[in-house]
Amino acid sequence: AVALLILAATLALGVTLTLLQRAPVNRFCTAPNNLTGFLCDDGVTCVPASWVCDNISNCRNGEDEEKQLCGDLPHSLPGYLVFPCSNPRFWVYADQRCNGMNDCGDCSDETGRLAACPPCGWEWWSCSPVHYEFCSCIPRRLCQDGIQHCLDWSDEFIC
Repeated sequence: AVALLILAATLALGVTLTLLQRAPVNRFCTAPNNLTGFLCDDGVTCVPASWVCDNISNCRNGEDEEKQLCGDLPHSLPGYLVFPCSNPRFWVYADQRCNGMNDCGDCSDETGRLAACPPCGWEWWSCSPVHYEFCSCIPRRLCQDGIQHCLDWSDEFIC
């Protein structure tokens, strides 16, 4: 009778614990190069936002690829991992904001009011780019390469 009582109590406790919702875990972290990241279960590994739900497990236990997290992108992702483009149908990962590339397709991740990007860094040249992939800066490695990347040709004559 005592063993049956202990078994019943154990089962009841197990069912109760299963039904209780786990407190949400804060997984925000800062990845290398000051990028927004996702903290793995080990509490140490910080995966850049754009590595989450990319079909490559970067966390030891694969939590960056779990179905609950990746099932309905971008809605299933925590808000800090997502940057909404000005066109509500499009979004990019938060670490793609202010990276110098036109990830949204309309430069709202680089020049938009919501992006709030700092001016071009030392590795970039400020101009109106000719090519779709850049918004208001081009990489300095493209300066004086004999190819026009800025509308005013400043990448060839000044940069």
